Amino acid sequence: MNLPVKKLFIVSTPIGNLDDITLRAIQVLKKSDIILCEDTRRSLKLLNHLNIKKKLISYHKFNEKKKLSSIIEYIKEGKILSLISDAGTPLLSDPGRILINECIKYNIKIIPIPGVSSIAAAMSVSGFNDQFSFYGFLPKTENELDKVLSQISENTNSLIFFIPSIKINFYLKKFKNYFHGRKILIAREITKIHETFYREDINNLKLFKSVVKGELTVVISEKNIKDKALDKEKIIKKARKYLKKYSLKDTVNMILETEKLKKKVVYEICLQIKDQKNY
Repeated sequence: MNLPVKKLFIVSTPIGNLDDITLRAIQVLKKSDIILCEDTRRSLKLLNHLNIKKKLISYHKFNEKKKLSSIIEYIKEGKILSLISDAGTPLLSDPGRILINECIKYNIKIIPIPGVSSIAAAMSVSGFNDQFSFYGFLPKTENELDKVLSQISENTNSLIFFIPSIKINFYLKKFKNYFHGRKILIAREITKIHETFYREDINNLKLFKSVVKGELTVVISEKNIKDKALDKEKIIKKARKYLKKYSLKDTVNMILETEKLKKKVVYEICLQIKDQKNY
């Protein structure tokens, strides 16, 4: 008796232009018994374009736990299942991690079908260092966002984010505070008719005056280590100057008024100079 082959395909789909799909992805979707979709309405647009008629199951972050056992049973029965997202490569800021781990648990073969990714597309036209860190969607609340950006700002790699267009100015204000001295690329509607790329130095970055529509992928350039060293030298000079007239606390606060650095960093530099009486 031949046991059914247990496997799940992770299929990348276009991020805008429906022709940006690989031949292999089309072949896999055509032979699939069931296609798991983040949003069946959006997926139908692609599948109808490809003339593919298959059973679709809605699979998203609000029902992935509920649907998990039935999906695993389908795979155990030998049915061919493919997971797709609304656009691009599944599991990159999309649901599916729970399903992947369950497949690993039951020794179900997981087969990636590579394709288009807005992350790679935006990075390829940025002109920034190709060592990058992807953070997906950032927190929505200001306090939580400040905590996260404070940590991310220490990362010297190029940085990539998904930003909701309706809140772009909210995030740009924060980027100006935390990524001083870097460059930014705002990629809008990649591969679509209204594809646009905005490039600017973050120091000179201006907010959008009108409503921005479409999907945004934001890339921030690598951190210039040489500039960071020069900043420290500048802090030392200011600290020596201010400590001649002002207290340690006042010196730290005065420096922080003009320099976008962590208070702890400035305090330690000033304290060291004060203790050594090197001013």
